Amino acid sequence: MSTDQPNPRVRPVHPVDAEIVEVPADGDAPEPDAPALGTALAHQRAADSSTEPDHDPAVVRIAFLLFPNLTQLDLTGPAQVLSRVPGARVEYVAATLDPVPSDCGLALVPTTTIADASPADVLVVPGGDGAFDAMLDPDVIAFVRREAARATWVTSVCTGAFVLGAAGLLAGKRATTHWASKPMLEAFGAQSVDERIVDDGSVVTAAGVSAGIDMALWLAAELAGQSAAEAIQLQIEYDPQPPFDGGSAERADAVVVARARAAAEAARGERVTRAAAAVLL
Repeated sequence: MSTDQPNPRVRPVHPVDAEIVEVPADGDAPEPDAPALGTALAHQRAADSSTEPDHDPAVVRIAFLLFPNLTQLDLTGPAQVLSRVPGARVEYVAATLDPVPSDCGLALVPTTTIADASPADVLVVPGGDGAFDAMLDPDVIAFVRREAARATWVTSVCTGAFVLGAAGLLAGKRATTHWASKPMLEAFGAQSVDERIVDDGSVVTAAGVSAGIDMALWLAAELAGQSAAEAIQLQIEYDPQPPFDGGSAERADAVVVARARAAAEAARGERVTRAAAAVLL
């Protein structure tokens, strides 16, 4: 039901007042059990206001990370929602300005590069098999850490959660991802949970692919209030009525689910192990 009452969960996007994701922008990723390091960084930033970007608080700066073989709906679904948030300024960030191929053959065109991207209030990391290569790319991980250090929200869709994990952002946090790869999240110190959207502090993770739209609507309410989010939902006529009831691992055939999880482990497990080892160094 629509309401004009303030959403008690809304946090205005203004870096000076934002909750900071306590991950260093440079150097090695923190160990999962090292909260003192994050606390020290937060105190350092609070003491030195020059580390916080100064911008119009009415502008919501949203950065979408692009990398080869991402799942395009992981990105375009949330983009359709978040680009409609009042004051939204959207950037699509990649290693270069060359078109980035998605896993369905559709190429996506970046608007800026990792080197030139502006500070973001919201970072969105999509998934796809390309995420398991992106999590091993030092430039991508450095970018995610850099933005996490100054963003209000750091979000992922589907297996984009593994990029956050490789950046050291999921240690000790509740998180979700695509059901077939969810058990592997624990390699990064995360507590994997069976929920469609999981918010743990400033880090928000969404389950597989289409869950990115749900996450983006939830985040739109956090940024602009429930009425604004409901208006966006109506604008894009997001009213799912699938012809089949087979979109959840909880309802699908158990044998099919087990085989798919085993296939995901076989295809991606070695890369996850390498990325997790790098975080723990």
